[in-house]
Amino acid sequence: MDSLIIAALALCSLTAPAHGDKGTSKARSCSDIRQFYSGKGFALDGVPQFEISGEHLRICPQGYTCCTSDMEDSLAVLSRREMEGLLKEAGRSLHTSLTGQYKAFDGYILELINRSAISLQDTFTATWGLTYSQNSQVFSDLYTDLRQYCRGSNVNLEEVLNEFWARLLEKLFYQANRQNVIGEDYLECVSKQIETLRPFGDIPRAMKMMVTRTFVSARSFIRGLVVSGEVVRKVSQVQLSQECMRAMMRMTYCPHCRGMSSARPCANYCSNVMKGCLANQADLNTEWRHLAETMMQVAGRFDGPSGVDAVVLSLPSRISEAMLTMTDNMETINSKLFQACGNLREGGTSSTGVDEMKRGRVTLMNLLLSTLPQVSDVTVRLRDLQSYWVSLPSLLCSDRVATGTGAEEKCWNGMSRARYLPEVMGDGLASQINNPEVEIDITKPDMTIRQQIMQLKIMTHRLKNALNGQDVDFQDTSDDVSGSGSGMCTEETCSKGPRLVEPITDRPVHYPYPPENKKVKAGARIHIFDIFVIFVIPLL
Repeated sequence: MDSLIIAALALCSLTAPAHGDKGTSKARSCSDIRQFYSGKGFALDGVPQFEISGEHLRICPQGYTCCTSDMEDSLAVLSRREMEGLLKEAGRSLHTSLTGQYKAFDGYILELINRSAISLQDTFTATWGLTYSQNSQVFSDLYTDLRQYCRGSNVNLEEVLNEFWARLLEKLFYQANRQNVIGEDYLECVSKQIETLRPFGDIPRAMKMMVTRTFVSARSFIRGLVVSGEVVRKVSQVQLSQECMRAMMRMTYCPHCRGMSSARPCANYCSNVMKGCLANQADLNTEWRHLAETMMQVAGRFDGPSGVDAVVLSLPSRISEAMLTMTDNMETINSKLFQACGNLREGGTSSTGVDEMKRGRVTLMNLLLSTLPQVSDVTVRLRDLQSYWVSLPSLLCSDRVATGTGAEEKCWNGMSRARYLPEVMGDGLASQINNPEVEIDITKPDMTIRQQIMQLKIMTHRLKNALNGQDVDFQDTSDDVSGSGSGMCTEETCSKGPRLVEPITDRPVHYPYPPENKKVKAGARIHIFDIFVIFVIPLL
């Protein structure tokens, strides 16, 4: 009986495969992994010529292997570095796109303001003559303040408009009564009567409402683009965890150690690895979507008869209409001002200013409203951007997983070529509590990402205020933009003065939105731009 058992054991030892997948009793060559390892820039010192026992492995399955402990460590670090490189590249592309959109839209608004200012200068010179040329600073200051506001300066729009109308009242009153001696104290009294006197009719109130809503929306939209870009930039710099590194190594390079260089990860296996590695990033999704949705609502304010084009370009005609209203009623206005502030003493210019103002009166033709096309496609771009953070896992897996007939049975599941059985986890940190591939402490979220989630919440709140016509102060914006204030305004472009800032004359260009998450390639081939094509969307 004992002899039969011994004979059976001997027979088994002769027929069983020694190692690997191919069932050969001869140790397999490690030439493939040596070539692959050298191609990654590593020295071949200590790399086995033939498979060795894998009890020393801490990440890969401990079967026969061509990888030493040092090789396993080196490839693990490489897998994390490559993954972080892909995430940074994806973030860099998206950040560049957001920055491009900000610059295009900011330049577009600046162009509208400059066109409006130039139109006012040209038409007022012809229609108002000396009345304009002698008081041009009042108008240039208004446009300077509007530029500064859009670029993020601490400018109160309501105060700007109130000051403009008060100064204009003083200048027109002085121009109409040049035959009299008018001191600064008297002019100050005149400006204080503007609310009760309403010399410009209802135009200042209507213009204040339109300008405030339009410019608040425009500045908030610009700020939303800046904040979004900064969130992407900072999140893209977050380092992957040690647990993620181990999971990436097991999925990416352990097949090479096992002599299965052609094996590609199972689709669900890759999804779980990526969802675990990017769990904190996925938690940005809710607030990111809220911000995108709110920005789409704000973008809706940029089209139509009350859109940014129409409002900005109609400023000269509205101001001229207000001035005509005052000059038409100058006799009544003078009477009320004399009653409120006292009679004037003669001694100025002999000719009457009112007649001179009326001689230059010409109806200002509104030739402006067809000059620039409406802002378009913003909503489409923002909508496609909404799922960026939760789409990263599928994008990063799309060109590395096994595909084709029978792929699910022959793919790499982390241990061998076989079907991957665990279910796919949900998105976000809380959903990874049972992730079989990446060990995560769901009670310890990444603080950098939590801070960026808060920035998204704050920006969304401010955008909603802007939708309600409430002016938004961005001077205290936290850490996302360089320096104090909005970070969008240089000393030169925000300087006070009548100089027209050189405009960007091109219509906002549409930049591609690359939430394009670059594909990581299993063996080391990294097809980044293939993925970005998925999200190529026209920009402003």
